[in-house]
Amino acid sequence: MLPSRRGRPARVTAFAALLLVTAAAGALAGCGDTGGLRDAGATAAARSPARLWPGLPPASSPAYDIGEVEHARVEGVAVPGGDIRGADPVAAVRAEIAAHPDDYAGTGARYHETSARMADCGTENPENTEDTGDAGDTEDTAHDGCPVLRPYYRDLTGDGRPEMALGFRLLPGRLTAVRVYTVEKDRLVRVMSYDDAVSAVELAGRAVVVRSPSEVAGYEYRLQWTWDADQRAMLLTSDEMLRADDGGDGGDGGDGGDGDDGGHTGRPSPSASPSPSPSSPSSASSPSPSGDAP
Repeated sequence: MLPSRRGRPARVTAFAALLLVTAAAGALAGCGDTGGLRDAGATAAARSPARLWPGLPPASSPAYDIGEVEHARVEGVAVPGGDIRGADPVAAVRAEIAAHPDDYAGTGARYHETSARMADCGTENPENTEDTGDAGDTEDTAHDGCPVLRPYYRDLTGDGRPEMALGFRLLPGRLTAVRVYTVEKDRLVRVMSYDDAVSAVELAGRAVVVRSPSEVAGYEYRLQWTWDADQRAMLLTSDEMLRADDGGDGGDGGDGGDGDDGGHTGRPSPSASPSPSPSSPSSASSPSPSGDAP
């Protein structure tokens, strides 16, 4: 007697059902593994800072006065309508030079060439009334030979009005003076002053970042200034030595010395300035080299 054909379809159906159940179980198992917690191994024990020499009396005042707070009214520079874009950056540098003749006047002064080359800057306000523009579209200086670099504008204080970030070369050496100005009661006020051998200057949000070559190959100094409403000035809030982004030599640092020929000066250098005057800051917008910084 031939076997019944009814048994085969039944067995095939049962086998297929078994395969489906097995596949579903595998899929569910796979879903359970996705994103699940995995053992990362033993966690290193946390160690609290160990205080050294606990009996050493704590210092109550700084060892050196390095001029960490800069708040100085710039005399003789008009701010039409209280808009800092109308202030002449060349006039601001000339006012600083006039206020410090020991640094700039005469052939024996450290930065006598800066003073001499100010004649190449002309008298007009270089491009500082524009609100737009690409940083790559304009030369860095107002005129050939002029040591004053073009200004950038950005709100660094958070009050909705722009400050002016300005630089000028300290010649005949390789230092660059970096300054930030704001407006208080329609008067120009300098709220940051720093001189160094500079690799780059950046506006990062409401901070000014200065990068300088290090004596250690492959490293650079990165210093950051941030607005402090209590001091009404840009304060140095970060001072680090880090690996250079390009992985190259951080710079030979020049010949050291007083830093006039290149190399990091070590700490922010105080710049003598006119007597500070109280007022309320007025500054900010978005960065602009005589317009918007990138």
